[in-house]
Amino acid sequence: MKLGVVGLPNVGKSTLFNAITKAGAQAANYPFCTIEPNTGMVMVPDSRLDVLAQMYHPKKVTPTTIEFVDIAGLVKGASHGEGLGNKFLSHIREVDAIVHVVRCFEDENIIHVDGSIDPARDIETINLELIFADMESVQRRKDKAVKSLRGGDKKAGVEVDLCERIYAHLESGKPARTCPMDEEEQEIVNGWFLLTTKPVIYAANIAEDALGSDIADIPGLDKVEAIAKSEGAEMLVISAAIEEEIAQMDPDEKAEFLEGMGIGQSGLDRLITACYRLLGLISFLTAGEDECRAWTIKNGTKAPQAAGKIHTDFERGFIRAEIVPFDTLVELGSMAACKEKGLVRSEGKEYVMKDGDITLFRFNV
Repeated sequence: MKLGVVGLPNVGKSTLFNAITKAGAQAANYPFCTIEPNTGMVMVPDSRLDVLAQMYHPKKVTPTTIEFVDIAGLVKGASHGEGLGNKFLSHIREVDAIVHVVRCFEDENIIHVDGSIDPARDIETINLELIFADMESVQRRKDKAVKSLRGGDKKAGVEVDLCERIYAHLESGKPARTCPMDEEEQEIVNGWFLLTTKPVIYAANIAEDALGSDIADIPGLDKVEAIAKSEGAEMLVISAAIEEEIAQMDPDEKAEFLEGMGIGQSGLDRLITACYRLLGLISFLTAGEDECRAWTIKNGTKAPQAAGKIHTDFERGFIRAEIVPFDTLVELGSMAACKEKGLVRSEGKEYVMKDGDITLFRFNV
């Protein structure tokens, strides 16, 4: 999974990226500090792996990972090549979801490209640039489909109609992901790789001393929440400055700090949870003396396709999946005890995987 961290210049993108990836991306107080995108791999925290490691004492514990990409700050006119526009837009096309960092803090020492703090305006600036870029893409699609239709391809008529509907939706200032579509239309549009079909998490970056405050007490935060709701997007309130502090702490110190702040989870943990929810992802687990490992799949994935995540041969030669829920394994203490009580299920090709399934795939190639 690849997440693109975007936003206007100087909203805290690179600071947040540094904090969550510890990758050392440059963060400075001037626009276009980030030109080429920085990337960093983050291990997805999963306490279930810790439990399995205590049970199996494996040679290796392998969590699943997320790749974060810190993309250059965007300005008005990016869709027409302003600033680093074209590069910015091409980098967004390559990610699975967008983490849109929005500045919700005042600081006279950090300049704002538009001279004042207005989260709703900043969101609109970026969204409109993505919409303008998509309008050009959809128009090109339509022109091509019209030619095909004139050439006798009747199926192209469906694409022409779809292009017109989505273009009008974009023209009204709304992202393509909010345009009503049936399953077949959705599949067609997925092949267009539009920027505004990508799922979005709005990360509202607030001041350190505002963490824990009510949304109503932080200017502009209610507007970010309203925009997220209207788009079916996720919203996360985060302080990049505090996340930067947390990133330097050892696990015990971090837990104590989070408890003292009354946060419970770090911004990274909350961001990952929001990403999984937004993208409809779950994890199944494999466990043994060699390795305990988490594997990320789409919710609704069937057993053979889940097996294919481990190796294509597993999917090709799939026979069955032997499964026990994580909680059951923990409760009984071992796989042998689960087998004795008949709680290890044998599932076939139509089984839909569940989050936390401890799985052993049987296959023959």
